[in-house]
Amino acid sequence: MDPTVSTDWLDEHLYDDDVRIVDATLPLVGQPGRGLDAYEQGHIPGAVFFDINAIADLSTDLPHMLPSPEAFAQAARELGLSRGATIVVYDAHGIYSAPRVWWTLRAMGYPKVFVLDGGLRKWREEDRVLTVEAPQPTPVPVDTAFRSELVRDIEQVKGHLAAGDAQLLDARSTGRFRGETPEPRAGLRSGRMPGALNLPFDQVVNPDGTLKSEGELREAFLEARVDLTKPIVTTCGSGVTAAVLALALARLGREDVAVYDGSWTEWGGRPDTPIVTG
Repeated sequence: MDPTVSTDWLDEHLYDDDVRIVDATLPLVGQPGRGLDAYEQGHIPGAVFFDINAIADLSTDLPHMLPSPEAFAQAARELGLSRGATIVVYDAHGIYSAPRVWWTLRAMGYPKVFVLDGGLRKWREEDRVLTVEAPQPTPVPVDTAFRSELVRDIEQVKGHLAAGDAQLLDARSTGRFRGETPEPRAGLRSGRMPGALNLPFDQVVNPDGTLKSEGELREAFLEARVDLTKPIVTTCGSGVTAAVLALALARLGREDVAVYDGSWTEWGGRPDTPIVTG
C-alpha cells in the first residue's frame, strides 16, 4: 500500500467519519516563525495541529525527540487521533515535516497513516477549500504502544557502524555530508558518520512537492549505492528529513526502515563520536 494519498482522494474523503487530518508544518531550518503560524493562516478543514516541538521529549536539549509512549498517547487523545482512524498528515511545504509525524505515528503503533502527496502547497495550488477555524476534537481513548524496530538511538547506531549490519543513509545536503558546508545549528562538528551513504531528501521529492515515482526513487537509491534488500537506518540533521527518505522507501515496499532520532544534532554535538569529511 502506498504511504501517500492524493489531494483528489482527500478532497473526496474530507468529511468521512473515520478520517482524521493532521497539519504537521514545521518551518524550514533557519526559517523564522512557528508551524502554528502557518496553520492559523489557513489549513485544511478539520485538520488538527501537531506541534512537533511540543509533542516531544522535553527533558533533553535535542530538538523534537520522540516523546514517551505515555506522553504521546495523552497528546493523541487530546487531538482525537483514535487508532482505528485513517490519518492523513500534511505540511505547508509539500513533503518536508509531514513524514516525521507519519513516522512518529507509526512508531507509536498507528496502523493506517498516510502523507498527503504535495501537501498544503498542492492543495492551495488546486484552489481547494481552506479554513482558519480550528476544530475542537473530541478526546478519544488511546492506549500506549511502541514499535521500537522503527527507531534507533545513538548506541544502536554505533553498534550498526561497528558490525556493518545496516546501511546508514544521510538525508542532509551533500555539502553538509562531506563537511564542506557548515551545519545550520551552532556547536556541531561538520562531516558524516564513517561508512554512511548520502541521498539528500530533496532528490526524492519533485519540484511540485510530491514524492517521486517508484521508478525514479529506485534510480535515486541505486545511484546513492543503497541496497534495497538490506537493513536501512535513515538520519539527517534532527530526525525530520530522515523520515522523508523513510517515506520514499515505504513507497518501494520497505516499511521496516528505522530513523535515527537524534541524527546529526546528537552525533555531531558529542566529542566521543567518530566523524569523517571529504
